[in-house]
Formats: sequence, C-alpha cells, structure tokens
Amino acid sequence: MSQEFKNLDMTMMFAIHDALRRELERIARITVRVDEDPRHVLSTAVGWELFKKFLTVHHTSEDDMVWPVMEAALVGKDAELALLADMEAEHGVIDPLLADIDAALADRDSGPERLTGLTDTLYTRLGGHLDHEERDALALMDITLSQEQWQAFSAEQRTRIGDDSSRYLPWLLDDIGAAKVANIIGKMPAPLRNAYENDWRKAYEDLDIWTPKTASTTR
Repeated sequence: MSQEFKNLDMTMMFAIHDALRRELERIARITVRVDEDPRHVLSTAVGWELFKKFLTVHHTSEDDMVWPVMEAALVGKDAELALLADMEAEHGVIDPLLADIDAALADRDSGPERLTGLTDTLYTRLGGHLDHEERDALALMDITLSQEQWQAFSAEQRTRIGDDSSRYLPWLLDDIGAAKVANIIGKMPAPLRNAYENDWRKAYEDLDIWTPKTASTTR
C-alpha cells in the first residue's frame, strides 16, 4: 500500500487483512479440488476454524471499538457517516455467509452443490470489503481516532483472541516474507517475540492447518 498514515500505526491492520486474503485464496483452491471432498477438508482441518475465529474477532472488535467511536466524532458529516454505515453493512453479510457455509458442510444432500457458490460469495464480499476499508476507511480512521482509542481497539482484539495467541500470531505471519515478519514482531514485547520464535511458530507449522484430519489423527 502506498498510503501514508500520520497518526496511527496500521501495521497490524494490514497484516490481518493480508492474512484473511491468504486464507480466502486457500479456501477457494480447496473448493475446486477434484481429488478430495472440500467439505471434508473444511470441516476437519483446523484452518477453517481459525479463519472464522480470527475474522470474527477482527470484525466484532471494529464493530464495538471503532465504528461507534468514529460515528460519535463525525456527527453532522454525512459523507463520512455514510462510509461507516457501509463498513457496518459489509460486516453484516459476512457472519450469515459463514453460517451458511457451515450448514453446507453438514448437508449430505445439497451441500456439495451449494458450497462452491457460497465460498465464491465469501471470497468476493470479504475481499471487496477489505479493499474498500483500505481504500477509504483507514484514512478516515487515521484522522478521527486518537492513539488511546486505537490502542483500545488493539487491546480488545487481544482480549478476544485470549489463549489463542499462540496460534494467532503464527497464523497472522504465515507465508509472508522475512522482512515483514521482522517488522511486525520487532514491535512486540520481547516475551511475545521469544514465544513466537521459540515455540509458537513450530507448533503452528505442525498443525498443518489445511490438511484434513483422519479418524486416526482425531482420536
């Protein structure tokens, strides 16, 4: 991104967006596979559960800690408020899509026919939302939110992630270049950085998150 932000550090915002796009690409590839039932992959591999959890954490944190604060600060500014309404509306279509995909995964009869269309819609809607937010909403965040408010948003995400931090951080940094990884973890406290480098990364790699589980591996 060529945007410059004068007030807020958007490093983690772009990192989560990039991670979500990466997973959307993986899900799209899975649903067009002919060598294995995509329903089996999505319903047994840990990748789908992580994707849903971390996406939901990100969006609900924005819904609770970003959009209402900005709306209060932008009273009377119709164009800006309309943009925020668009952000909330775009969020509003994602949860039902996730639920519909889960329903298709459990549907032995019409699930296979429904799944590809649903994941295509998720790819389009979520990808479009991320692009829209980066193109228009991040700049508005940068000039509207204070450092304290931005930190409160970040803290809310950490709280919602909770004990899953050991999977969240390596998931966030999965399949990105060493320079970007170094930039992101270089801003973190030493204990967190050490945990990632010494323990969490290897444990995450061992999960092999998009490999479906067999009966022998789930016992």
